[in-house]
Amino acid sequence: MKNSIIKYYSTNRKAPEVTFREALLEGLAPDGGLYLPDSIPVFSKKELWSFSGKEYHEIAFEVLNRIIGNEINKDDLIKLCLDSYDFAVPLEKVYSRNYIMRLDEGPTASFKDFAARMMSRLMQHFLALNDQHLVILTATSGDTGSAVANAFCGMPNIDVVILFPKDEVTVMQRKQMTTLQNNISVIAIDGKFDDCQKLAKTAFMDQSLSLIPLSSANSINIGRLIPQSVYYFYAWSKLVATVDDKVVFSVPSGNFGNLMGGVIARQMGLPVAQFIISTNDNNEVPELLRTGRYSKIDPSKNCISSAMNVGHPSNLARIIAIYGGIMDENGIIIKEPDIERMRNDFFPVSVTDEETRTTISDIYRKHKIIMEPHGAVAWFGIREYLKKERYLKPESQLYIALETAHPAKFPEELQKVLNINPALPCSLESISEKSEKYHTFENSYGLLKDFILKNYLH
Repeated sequence: MKNSIIKYYSTNRKAPEVTFREALLEGLAPDGGLYLPDSIPVFSKKELWSFSGKEYHEIAFEVLNRIIGNEINKDDLIKLCLDSYDFAVPLEKVYSRNYIMRLDEGPTASFKDFAARMMSRLMQHFLALNDQHLVILTATSGDTGSAVANAFCGMPNIDVVILFPKDEVTVMQRKQMTTLQNNISVIAIDGKFDDCQKLAKTAFMDQSLSLIPLSSANSINIGRLIPQSVYYFYAWSKLVATVDDKVVFSVPSGNFGNLMGGVIARQMGLPVAQFIISTNDNNEVPELLRTGRYSKIDPSKNCISSAMNVGHPSNLARIIAIYGGIMDENGIIIKEPDIERMRNDFFPVSVTDEETRTTISDIYRKHKIIMEPHGAVAWFGIREYLKKERYLKPESQLYIALETAHPAKFPEELQKVLNINPALPCSLESISEKSEKYHTFENSYGLLKDFILKNYLH
C-alpha cells in the first residue's frame, strides 16, 4: 500500500505547505522559515527489530520510503540508496556499552557525505523528470562544503556555489572544495561562518534573484536532515540487546542539523533515552536550556572543532518548533517552546578547546583510539553525562558518541596533542597534488549577488 503524501510546513508558519519534492528543491521557505513534516510516520517495534538484519542502504530505503512515500518510485529509491551508500559505518567499542560511531568513511571522510550524497541524487532525480535546472547556494564551516562539492560534482542539472569563512577551514577542507571545479564554484568570504550563512539566506529572500532557481544544500534544507536520521537507526539496530533497549547519543553540534536528524529518528519511533548536545565554546543552546533565554554569539568563537563554530544555529528554529514554539530566522522567539520537555530530552554540554585536547589525549592513552576534535567533543559529553549518574546502573546503558570527520583531516592538531600524523584515507591521498581554483570576496552581499547574476542568469 502506498504511503499518503506528507506535507511540509514552514517554522515561521507564514508560507503554504508543500510536498517533499517542493521543500527539497526550494530549500528555504518563502517566509524565511525552515521546512518540517506536518506528520511523522512511526515504525513499529517489529519493523525496527527487522533493521538488525539489514545493510545500511536497506535501512536508508526503509526510512526514506516511509517519509517520502509515493513521491518517488520504490525501485528508483532503492537504486539511489545503493549508489549513495557504498561505504562502511564502523561502530567502534571503547569499553562496556560505550561506542563511537565513525561517520568518516565516505568520499570526503565526513559525516556530511551521508546527507549530501543522498540529497544530490534526489535533487537530480526530480529535476531530470522535467529537465529543470537548479543553482545550489550553500555556506559551510568546513565539512559541508567538501561533501556538497563532491556529491554534486558533475550533476548535469545542477550548479553549485559554496561560501566558506576564509580563515576558519583547514587546508584539507578547502582543497576538497576547490579542486573539483566542473560545475562547482567556491568563494572564500572574509568573515565568519555566520556571515556566510547570512549572505546565503539574504540571496534566497532577494526577489531580484527570482529568475534564478536557487536552493540550498545546507541543513536548512529538509533534504539534508532526513538522510541524517538513517545512521541513528543503523547504530541502534546493530548494538541493542532487545527491541526495547534505549540508547543515549552524544551529538557534536554546531548548526544542529546532525541533532535534528536524530530528533526525526526518535519521532519515527527509535528508542532514544536522551540526546547529549555537545557543543564547543559556542554554547548558545546549552545556555538556552540552562536559563530559558536565547542569545546569539556574534561573532562566533573560533574553536579547534571548526565545523561547530556557529553562533546562531539555523536548525534551532526546527527544534523550537518540535517543542511547540516559534523562532524566526533572526533568533527571536515568537512563541515559547516547552523548555521543561526540552530539558528532559536534551543534556547540554559545552566543551573548551583545552578539554577537547585533553579528551583526545586521554582516549588515546587509555584505549589507543585516535579521535578528531568534533568526536572528542562528543566523547567528553558522555563523560560529563556519566558524572551526573543519571542511571542507577550506567554500565548497562548503551552510549554512542558520533565522530563526524576522519582524524587525518586535522593533522596539525593531532600532531600537537599526540605527536601522531594519522594515515590519510584513500579518498584524501591525492588531493594535495590537485590545483585549486576559488574566489575571495569581502563580506559583501553586493559582491555575491553580482557573481550570481553574472554566472547564472541565462
